[in-house]
Amino acid sequence: MKQGIHPDYHPVVFRDASAGYAFLTRSTATSTTTVEWEDGRTYPVIDVEISSASHPFWTGSARVMDTAGRVEKFHRRYGTPGGTTPKEQDR
Repeated sequence: MKQGIHPDYHPVVFRDASAGYAFLTRSTATSTTTVEWEDGRTYPVIDVEISSASHPFWTGSARVMDTAGRVEKFHRRYGTPGGTTPKEQDR
């Protein structure tokens, strides 16, 4: 391997903010925030919103998305062509 062209690869703790789950792995990502791990050493910690501990695909729990509300909000905010509602356009 060529020297000096590879990024710094070091141990990092990734912590799932919603599930409270943390795991130690190696990464090029870094952080100024640190945490003391189970082995007594201090590692940089990166907080993530979703991991396999909280993702609906891996946990089996589904989240309900309010898509109808989002579409209505979009139409209220930006309107529709000709100033009609989507139902009136179909007629």
